[in-house]
Amino acid sequence: MTTLGFIGFSFYLILFLYIAYKFIRSVRIVQSQQVYIVERLGKYKKTLGAGFHILIPFFDRVAYMLTLKEEAIDVPAQVCITKDNVQVRVDGIIYLKVFEPEKAVYNVTDYRYAVIQLAQTTMRSILGHMELDKTFEERDAINGKIVQIVDEASEYWGVDILRYEIQNISPSKEILNAMEKQMTAERDKRAVIAISEGDMTSQINQSEGIKQEMINVSEGEKMKLINEAEGRASEIRAVADATASGIRKIAASLNQPGGAAAVKLSLSEDYLKKINGLAKKDTNLILPVNLGDPEELLEGLYRVIEK
Repeated sequence: MTTLGFIGFSFYLILFLYIAYKFIRSVRIVQSQQVYIVERLGKYKKTLGAGFHILIPFFDRVAYMLTLKEEAIDVPAQVCITKDNVQVRVDGIIYLKVFEPEKAVYNVTDYRYAVIQLAQTTMRSILGHMELDKTFEERDAINGKIVQIVDEASEYWGVDILRYEIQNISPSKEILNAMEKQMTAERDKRAVIAISEGDMTSQINQSEGIKQEMINVSEGEKMKLINEAEGRASEIRAVADATASGIRKIAASLNQPGGAAAVKLSLSEDYLKKINGLAKKDTNLILPVNLGDPEELLEGLYRVIEK
């Protein structure tokens, strides 16, 4: 084979292999959760979803391959200035998902880079309206605002912003030292307040205990006096009842045969017992009765009984 023939053979072989390669590349199998953007002669033609597809060789080509899965993109740390003029370094992670592949490739050069830049500028704007202490307390609110703002802007890019999470908020060392001193002072303040409140509670409890003790003592004294009064009243009632019962029995006995004589005899005995031993040596007695005539005195008592 001459040199010219070898060159011609090589040319046709390469051309055949190139054509075969193009036909092979026209057969595409798209995996699940992936899409292929197809262009025909440099113009958007269609979007291929998951499955088997055949393209027209030399006219159609796969210009872009995108994933429809949720993506977690790291947002690099940046310096932000808070409302009280404190510099902090903030980084985070943004979670997004492509829902319109055509917009994602034709409406923006790089949707990932665009979303990162928008998230950073939004973060600087939000922290610029907040004081340093609030940035630590309201992370959820900051995340929500970033998602809302970035999601509205990224809709034109065919991207859905699912959520944003702040990873770190790092103030300078000087600010950290100042915050640590402030926290120490706050802890000491709370400790002093807790001790004072404990002392106050203890004093209140002691006074309440003394008060309750005095109430219990007074209640005891009150019950004691009531019981003594009731005892005396019961004693008086018992004596009165006994006296009345004795009088009723005496009155009943007077109506019985020989009752008057028995009463006279009892009065005579009591009279003699009472006057027995009244007169003592060196003792003078003045009585409104004539002791020298006991019969006269007894006769007077008998008349009272007979009435």
